[in-house]
Amino acid sequence: MSIKAKLTTFDATMIVVSLIIGIGIFRTPAMVAAAARTPTLFYAAWALGGLISFIGALTFAEIGGRFAKPGGYYKVVAENYSSGLAFMLNWTNVVILNGAGAAAVALIGAEYLTPILFPAAAAGRATIQATAVVLILVLLAINYLGIKTGAWAQNVLSILKVGMIGLLTAAAFLSKKAPAGPSALPLDRPWILALGVSFIYVFYAYGGYQNTINFGADVRDAKRNVPRAIFFGILIVLACYLTINVAYVKTLGVPGIAAAKLVAAETARVTFGETGRLVVSLAIFLSAMGFLNVTLMQIPRVYYSMAEDRTLPAVFQKVNPKTQTQAFGLLFLGAIILVSIFLLGTFENIVNYVMFLDTMTLAIVSSSIFILRRKARRSGEAYTGYRIPLYPFLPLLFVAFMLLISVNVLVTQTREALYGAIFFAAGFPVFLLMRRVSRRETPPTPVPDEPER
Repeated sequence: MSIKAKLTTFDATMIVVSLIIGIGIFRTPAMVAAAARTPTLFYAAWALGGLISFIGALTFAEIGGRFAKPGGYYKVVAENYSSGLAFMLNWTNVVILNGAGAAAVALIGAEYLTPILFPAAAAGRATIQATAVVLILVLLAINYLGIKTGAWAQNVLSILKVGMIGLLTAAAFLSKKAPAGPSALPLDRPWILALGVSFIYVFYAYGGYQNTINFGADVRDAKRNVPRAIFFGILIVLACYLTINVAYVKTLGVPGIAAAKLVAAETARVTFGETGRLVVSLAIFLSAMGFLNVTLMQIPRVYYSMAEDRTLPAVFQKVNPKTQTQAFGLLFLGAIILVSIFLLGTFENIVNYVMFLDTMTLAIVSSSIFILRRKARRSGEAYTGYRIPLYPFLPLLFVAFMLLISVNVLVTQTREALYGAIFFAAGFPVFLLMRRVSRRETPPTPVPDEPER
């Protein structure tokens, strides 16, 4: 069953916004502030990280235009490098990066919601985990209804989260309250190392735009509209991130940000009072829902691509002709997230665990732009879509920076990075097993698409 293009440019732009703005901007500034220690380094980390991420977004805009296929994040590596490498990267992506990342977002969304649901009681870990499970189950039900239902929910949640970030930022700028105490913390390491550690958490918050290419078969006129969505989406995110971090510093100061576990809620409390803190906590919870919803929308498309390449069983390729939902793939992903909620530790540990693999994968997938260009040049393809400026300098800069961040994680969080590397290597025997299983399967009989109504 083929996938029909049902999403508009606006749908895709809102998908980009929610792929990036999950919970990171509401939580990672505390981790960045603890590493940066001073306002100058704090702002530098977010500004430089934003610039590199913008270059990365431009790189993936061209990849998305040249390679408009379902599950493009897997398939572009499979077709331009090898199926084995693509499987190993997505084996980690599927089981660790997206499962753990979504679990982390669900847990933090639950942390913001539980004080509203249970104001008289201290929210323990079991309560937070139970709330996160309910959140995942609700979103699974929404996405089971269809890709357009998921996109409609996505648009509402994305607009809401951008509006709430704007409201919080405006209130902080208008507030006359200033942070008490010193404006900076004493540096505990050379400034260049402090900036390097800050980048680890900054890129966690900025990541996600690359997964837009997984919707290559879902977006109408994808060769034109996927690049547009990535471009406009990343600009919206940059505006939100840079302004809200200025608001955090103005309201709390760098020491206050570093000490605040839930920095956005603390900023709202200082600005609006206790009522404002609860309102913003609810809004951030809804923002977490947006990120989780878009994760449930796009990861099954990777499963589709892997099944098409015969590195996953054919059942992952089945698409409901009316809803365009991959029921088995959706439920499989939901199970991974639910298990991750109970097996993985705190948000900070999850960030350290996934960043080594995430940046390595980004470097490899983004480098496919060089192969796509070379193939087009050799074949004489008349490509008229988006082209990244200053090629090949900007893509090379992005790839080099991602590799540098990977090395930084390896040096500063060695144990977590090595665990990730071991899991990556373990994907190769699984790939061989999946290929053997797939060869024994009888290919599914194609079902003719139903006509549009």
